[in-house]
Amino acid sequence: MDHDAFRALEPWCWRAPSAHNTQPWRLRYEPDAIRIGWDPAHTLPVGDPTGRDLRLSLGAFVETCLVVAADAGLRLEYVADHDEQHRWVGSLRPAPERYPTPFRTSDVWDRRTDRGTLTGAVDPETLTALEAVARPAGGAVRAVPDAGRLGTLLRTADRRQYADPAVVAELRQWLRLDPTHPGYHADGLTDRCLVLSRPAAVGLRAALAGYPVLRPLGLPRLLAAAGGDPLALGGTVLVLIAPDHLDPPGQVEFGRVLLRAWLTLHTAGLAAHPLSQLIDVPATRAALGALLDVAPQRLLHVTRVGRPTRPAPRSARRVAAGRA
Repeated sequence: MDHDAFRALEPWCWRAPSAHNTQPWRLRYEPDAIRIGWDPAHTLPVGDPTGRDLRLSLGAFVETCLVVAADAGLRLEYVADHDEQHRWVGSLRPAPERYPTPFRTSDVWDRRTDRGTLTGAVDPETLTALEAVARPAGGAVRAVPDAGRLGTLLRTADRRQYADPAVVAELRQWLRLDPTHPGYHADGLTDRCLVLSRPAAVGLRAALAGYPVLRPLGLPRLLAAAGGDPLALGGTVLVLIAPDHLDPPGQVEFGRVLLRAWLTLHTAGLAAHPLSQLIDVPATRAALGALLDVAPQRLLHVTRVGRPTRPAPRSARRVAAGRA
């Protein structure tokens, strides 16, 4: 197995998406395989207590590796071998043929999360393409029909999260609101990617620093309001729906589905902005399930989708092109 050839591709593999841009995945090179696991120091035990976002991120990383390897002419396949105790999900192994995918490394590199203005609605052709991605895995993609009610749920979710000191402390750990932060060019959520002006970033840093004192005085509500209304920035809200009773290995597989869906959107000229707080808060998750007439546990990912009006900033990565 040509480890050196794959090592050279790591900077592109690391462009996979992850919650809070924690980049939890880790690779271990073995004689006949490349094992894929995760580092618990780069997970979100408070905000993601069930590990759903972790497993989706790992699945997205698996799919990214396969796309990038196939485009480079490497013949690899993914063999699932989920082991929570040892923190492995599976491995990449030699295969008779290249992984079949319509996507290229350039798609992986250019795809970005976009929290800015998104115009237009998702057209029926793209929705059909997304359904074709989700259906073979037993999933579905649904557009949320009631934007007004969704706005209320989004504000509720934001307030509930900002009211939880543990969630706020974890968020602060991954915020990069100043270019002098030691992790600014490595991981986390930067002010640029959050579309924050310099005064807004300074204000958010000050508010979070004073959180213990200001929380009883209504800071959670102010923080939620300060984040603005992403729905006012346009786009269609789509929900990825999983089969019922999806187990942890199945969530990893749906992370692969999610990455294919995001690349499908990208190649259609669309961008995505995740609104995962809607399903991170139990009350809003249940309400969204009722709105879609879907069991809440089947809601796997929520995102605002539309055509970007300008290029979004590129999020940081620990393994970057040119310095791998």
